[in-house]
Amino acid sequence: MSQIGSFALLLALVLSAYSFLAGLVALTRKGAGAERLGETARRAGIATFAMVFLAALVLVIAAFQDDFSIAYIFHHSNRDLPGAYKFATLWSGQEGSLLFWSLLLATYGLVLRLRYKTDSRLFAHASVIIAAVQVFFLLLLNFAAHPFAVMQGTLPQDGNGLNPLLQYPEMVIHPPMLYLGYVGFTVPFAFALAALIMRYPGEKWIQITRRWSMVTWGFLTCGVFLGAHWAYSVLGWGGYWGWDPVENASLMPWLTGTAFLHSVMMQEKRGMLKTWNMWLIFATFLLSIFGTFLTRSGVVSSVHAFAQSSIGDWFVGFLAVTFAVCLFFYVKNRSHLRSEHKLESLISRESSFLFNNLLLLVACFTVLWGTLFPVLSEWVQGNKVTVGPPFFNRVNVPVALLLLLLTAVGPLLAWRKTSIESLRRNFLWPALGAIAVGAVLIVVGIRPWKDITYLYSLMTIMLSALVGFTVISEFVRGGRVIKGHTGQSLFASMVQLAHRNTRRYGGYIVHFGVIVIMIGFAGAAFNQDKEQEMGYGDKMSLGAYTLVCRSYTQEDKPNYSSEWAIIDVFKGGKQIETLYPERRFYKASQQMATMVANRSTFKEDLYLVYEGLNQDTGRPILKVHLNPLVMWIWVGVWIMIAGTVVALIPNAVAVRVTAPARIQAAPVGAGD
Repeated sequence: MSQIGSFALLLALVLSAYSFLAGLVALTRKGAGAERLGETARRAGIATFAMVFLAALVLVIAAFQDDFSIAYIFHHSNRDLPGAYKFATLWSGQEGSLLFWSLLLATYGLVLRLRYKTDSRLFAHASVIIAAVQVFFLLLLNFAAHPFAVMQGTLPQDGNGLNPLLQYPEMVIHPPMLYLGYVGFTVPFAFALAALIMRYPGEKWIQITRRWSMVTWGFLTCGVFLGAHWAYSVLGWGGYWGWDPVENASLMPWLTGTAFLHSVMMQEKRGMLKTWNMWLIFATFLLSIFGTFLTRSGVVSSVHAFAQSSIGDWFVGFLAVTFAVCLFFYVKNRSHLRSEHKLESLISRESSFLFNNLLLLVACFTVLWGTLFPVLSEWVQGNKVTVGPPFFNRVNVPVALLLLLLTAVGPLLAWRKTSIESLRRNFLWPALGAIAVGAVLIVVGIRPWKDITYLYSLMTIMLSALVGFTVISEFVRGGRVIKGHTGQSLFASMVQLAHRNTRRYGGYIVHFGVIVIMIGFAGAAFNQDKEQEMGYGDKMSLGAYTLVCRSYTQEDKPNYSSEWAIIDVFKGGKQIETLYPERRFYKASQQMATMVANRSTFKEDLYLVYEGLNQDTGRPILKVHLNPLVMWIWVGVWIMIAGTVVALIPNAVAVRVTAPARIQAAPVGAGD
């Protein structure tokens, strides 16, 4: 098996190198010979996919066959590992995840090369760039992180097993989603660099890559929040985002990718921000590679990261070369990126997009600086200074509030210039609604003057309400116009409205999902927690809940042994739930893992963690968290995904109905 996989990877490297070199030569020449050479390069790129797919398939089969002669399978699987996690072995370790990266890139490249007739010259340039990226990853797989290295000496009877933190259902889909986002941004990057090299006229490259960018952004969004949900459900610390370096690594390309999706509209509508957009997509791709580097280099400590290795140097070199290539062609062809128009007014749709971009980049730079500060401090001072969540929150919370305000105001602004009267008329009712929401929250008990976190939460919910009312008003206003012409219901009219301009109204749905998530974040200011030893019949109270320990026991299974408690939950004197917090010991890896018990509602989560037995008393220790509004985060993500899907649907073609010619009745008595 290992020989087949190794040969497939080596052949994939040869094919990808040929696709790059032959494609490059074909682009520099003219004539029938160059076209034939370019076609062979395209087919070599397609064949690369077949070889990388074969290598990945061999690795998965080896995992299911418990082939521990392959070192990677020995280190990341074992005989009693459930089938779903054996499949996830493909991306659970360093070498396998790089193979998965290469497989996804080859898949994206396959789709691009099969659609080359859309614009053969532009697609040929993009294909060469993708082949160059593919060569880098295949070099890694063949010479630095080989997934088919064989075990030396006596063949082991069983493997070390998968990391217990990864033995959770979401880990079967979280890394693929995240990688589909990371890898997917290679495609718009390739088209952007190709357009710059060619001095490609117009904005057609943006129109071609718009769907690529949106789909990729959607995958990355899923990946980021699936990671947050995994951290919340598995790590047992009661939170979903701790500003961990690897969490930050996934957030940074999401921020720049979001900025790109907004600002390209200015280039399409007004021919503005061409240089800005070019560097935004360059930065997004570079940050995706940088995130892959962070998880593998060992330069930062993270529960998400792979073991320290020497391949970090490879990534640094690739990042340096890529940046140099982008900078060279930008300097050479920057005159091609001159804006066709200038900003005419600060009260305009263009200015809202510009300020939106600036705030997103401020947030991205803050995250980047905080992530790298321990490394930089160690280089400069000789000792590592860690930056914690307070730093990130201090900067990014105000930035997020300003972004919410722009999200509310932006849809109300017209292109070029908006009159104050028009803004006041459209903004009045949403603003009054947001103020009313704030007043209600103060009445029910939020005291923003007591703590700045309460103030931030109040402002977050008020601004989220403002955005929500603005989005609803946009749908209602447009729906009423259609209703007046068609006579159909308001809801049907709003559906028709969204179908006529899916990009715009799908974006509004995404914005609505964002504000639902922000409301969920606002609940963190009111979190409560309590820790207590719980024997038979012991009680613990937190908030409106009373927890009673009914029993605690142990269990032994082939893959792990476990300790768990049975906790009855009472509210208002009535039992409403029974929860089973658990702690597992995985036999193959000799590691512990927490299985959180969580009762989740729209109001709050009751979150129980089994922390182990008190060795002196033999009784379990439980930690209980009461986390308000967390479910809103996960619901908001689904709304964002729905909005992205709507934005990808083609606009409905307007149906033109020709009115019948009016027939005049003859006057009474005519012809008599």
